[in-house]
Amino acid sequence: MGLKGSAFLAMWHDIEEGAESEYIEWHTREHMPERLSIPGFTTGKRLQAPGASRYVFGTVYAGENVETFRSPAYLERLNSPTPWTASVAPSFRNFLRVACERIASAGNGDGGSMATIRFDLAGDDGEGKLKAGGQALAESLLAVRGVSCVHIGISRNEVSSVRTRETELRQQMSESGFDVVILIEGSSSPGLHSALPEVERLAVGSGILSGPVTNIYETAFSLTAEDMREAQ
Repeated sequence: MGLKGSAFLAMWHDIEEGAESEYIEWHTREHMPERLSIPGFTTGKRLQAPGASRYVFGTVYAGENVETFRSPAYLERLNSPTPWTASVAPSFRNFLRVACERIASAGNGDGGSMATIRFDLAGDDGEGKLKAGGQALAESLLAVRGVSCVHIGISRNEVSSVRTRETELRQQMSESGFDVVILIEGSSSPGLHSALPEVERLAVGSGILSGPVTNIYETAFSLTAEDMREAQ
C-alpha cells in the first residue's frame, strides 16, 4: 500500500471521554470511506495510542498532490457534513490538522506502528536545505534498525487552514503548529520505540531541524482509494 502521491494530510487529536467508541465506528464505517472516495485521495490510516496523555488519535491521508486537500470536491464535503459527522465532530479535542508536501520517502510497504515527529526548521533557508538533503536524510533514517518506512513532509498551512462547516462543528482550538513532520513506520512497536532516539539524533544532527515532538501510534485501520472503487 504505502503512501501514494506527493502529499499527505496529517491530523492529531483527542476525543471526549465516553465518545471514543462512537468515533471509531463513525471513522471506520463512514468517514474514511467518504474521504477515500474523493478524487485525489489515495490512502488513509487511522492511528491510535490508547495510553497517551495527549493526541490519542491520529489520521494520515495521502493525496496525489497538496492541492487535493483544498480541491472543490474536498471542500464540498467539509462544508456539507453528514448527520453522523455533525454528531461526532463536537467530541473532538486538541485538534491539529496540517497538509504537507511530501519531499522525500524511503522504504516500501506499511508498518504496523507509526511515529509522527514534528519539527521546526532551523537556520536560514531551512526549507531549501531540507529539499536538497531530504532524500539523503530519509535514507539514513531508514537504515536505523527497527524502521521500515520514512516520509518527510513540509507543512503547507495555507492549504489546510481554510475554515469550513466541519471546522465550526469542532471546539475552538489553538494547537501549536510546526514546519516539518517525519512519519516513521516500523514493523514492530518495540523496534520502533528503540529506533526513535537514533532517528531524532540523526534528524536534529542534520542542522536543518530542531525541537522534535514525537507521538507513537499503532495503525488501527487502513483504507485505499482502490478499496473504494472495488466496493462499488
